[in-house]
Amino acid sequence: MKLGFLPQDVLCGIKNLNLNFLTEIRLRRGQPVIVEYGGRYSYLGRGGLCSVKEAAIVCGGVSETLNKAMDGCVYSFAEELKEGFITVGGGVRIGVAGEYVTESGKIKTITRPTSLNIRIPHVAEGCSKYVYDALFRRNLHSVLLFSRPGCGKTTMLRDLAAKISRGHRVNVLILDVRNEIAGANDEFYNLGDTVDVVRSCDKLSSLQSAVRAMKPDIVITDELYGKDDAAAIMFARACGINVIASSHVCDRSELEKLPFEYYVRLSGINIQPEIYDKDFNFVSDNSADDVCGSSAFGGEEKEGDGIFPAVRV
Repeated sequence: MKLGFLPQDVLCGIKNLNLNFLTEIRLRRGQPVIVEYGGRYSYLGRGGLCSVKEAAIVCGGVSETLNKAMDGCVYSFAEELKEGFITVGGGVRIGVAGEYVTESGKIKTITRPTSLNIRIPHVAEGCSKYVYDALFRRNLHSVLLFSRPGCGKTTMLRDLAAKISRGHRVNVLILDVRNEIAGANDEFYNLGDTVDVVRSCDKLSSLQSAVRAMKPDIVITDELYGKDDAAAIMFARACGINVIASSHVCDRSELEKLPFEYYVRLSGINIQPEIYDKDFNFVSDNSADDVCGSSAFGGEEKEGDGIFPAVRV
């Protein structure tokens, strides 16, 4: 993972941290640098984490950092910037806040950046074990992972891709819109020897071409949003191809419109996911082994949380 684009004082600070626990670096012009470390936000000083604002590194500006991350080639990242982010080596995603220039109701580019949210990807081998054992140990299924941002959807997609490739020996196509699942540039993660990666900002047309060209058994993609993304999933399912995807959307009425067999809600790192069937009936913990073989769901009833009720079948 290359973080050499960061200011020197920030690099000094993070060198004193265990990168396994670092998930975000927040740079805001004229403000103290803040990191998410071990699931909590803290100030960053030259010696590592610090508890007081006065000891924190202060970010002077972010334009130079962003330009350095792009190697000075703004044009190469023009399409990504329209989405409010860029992805650099190793799948490091940099969210950009600043002046959004719009045209015909869509973002054309971002100028005068004021804040950067640098998200650090991780390979967490085994993080998808519960979901894999419940839904993929015997057969392939179409599954949507959903949660608010920062709960590990992309990390789990990455681990599921590797486990399915190695466990089923089927053709896995990763449609990597943000270059986060498989990695960016030539720094791909090792996801198994039956994985093909397509990079594109347009899921629908790319998937239509990739299905004809690569004959996948299962497609893995991230961040479903809008009618075109939904159409891409519908197309794959109509072709008899299973899809594993993720979404920030947590509204049941919206999720039900998508053709998934199972829905997996992530609540945070090291918290067991909740699995629901296509009718949003809760699949209990003690029946995970039966999901693929029968409809023997049941067990203790869980309380709903306002998003939708968890019920027993």
